[in-house]
Parts: sequence; structure tokens; C-alpha cells
Amino acid sequence: MVVCGLACWRCRWLLPLLLGLAIIMGIIALAGRGWLESESAPYVQQASLWESCTRNPNDLNWNCESLMDYGWGRAAAATYLVGFVILVICFALAVIAFSIEILRFNFVRGIGGLLFVVAAFQIIGLVIYPVKFTEDIPLMGDNMFSWAYGFGWASTVVVIGCAFFFCCLPNWEDEVLGNIKPTYYYSSPERAPYLN
Repeated sequence: MVVCGLACWRCRWLLPLLLGLAIIMGIIALAGRGWLESESAPYVQQASLWESCTRNPNDLNWNCESLMDYGWGRAAAATYLVGFVILVICFALAVIAFSIEILRFNFVRGIGGLLFVVAAFQIIGLVIYPVKFTEDIPLMGDNMFSWAYGFGWASTVVVIGCAFFFCCLPNWEDEVLGNIKPTYYYSSPERAPYLN
């Protein structure tokens, strides 16, 4: 049986792995067409971070309008994209930090700080989008913010969690590196009968 404690060699890659997962979810959010969709048939509206598409119930062709024509559309896309780029940079720095023994804990807190910046940018983009979309774009039928928008929030939640761990990790540097001796606790019986 293998026990994976804080000093486990393989366990140190969990944080970069989580950042990689956040990047994958961010890519799905950036490329997905499911930021807003019709809730039920007939499916007459769908939108991505980049464009909004509508169609008549009897028509198969979508009529798309770029959201980059709106200031808020550019702002939402830019803030989410900037956060994503910084996230990729943090992932590269995390791989370097956990690969090189000397540099490992020198800038781990800096990576955590950058991850908080990533979360701030992504939250701004994820809040601007639905508020301004529902104000400026006429909605047809019942709509919901859908799976790609959810992947954007999932990526942000993972980033926030990783940011806390990266900021707190240097407090346990010795435990992670395996530089401390284990503590053994011995409790003696109150009085052994043969000692009387």
C-alpha cells in the first residue's frame, strides 16, 4: 500500500495538475458556444463569449452578431482572456518551481498572488457578460447561461483554490521537502503491575 503524505514525491505535482485542469476548462469556456442557450425547444438562441446567434424556429441557419461591436463585449472577452493568459504563465512557473529544487519555494507565493489576479480578471469578465448581455441583446424565448459559461466559473473556482494553496504552501516547506523528523508519541501505562 502506498501512502501519499505531504512529503510524497508525486504529490507535489497536484497543484500544477490542478492548474492544467483550470487551463483546459478555460479553453472550453473560450471556445464553447454554450455561454447562453435556449432552455427548451425550439432552440432559437445561443451565444458564446464572442458572438450571439439567433434563428427563426422553422429555419436551420443561425444569424450571428459579433459581441465585439459592444464595449462590454470587448471588455468581458479581454478580461477573461487576460486572466487566461496569466493562468498559462502561472502554470509554466509552477512547473518550473516544482521541477528545480533551488527555486521551488522562492516564488511559490508570487504564483499564488498572480493566481488571485487571474481570478479577479476572470470574475470581472464572468460578471460583465450576463449583466450587459441581458440588458443590450434582445432575448428570444426562455434562455439559460449554459455549459461553457459554467466551465468559465469552474476554472475560476479551481484558480482561487490553487491561489490559497500556493500562498500557504511555503509555511510547510520542511514537511513538503521531507526535512523534518517524524514525531513519535509514546504513552506509558499508569503503573505496570510488575513494578509494585
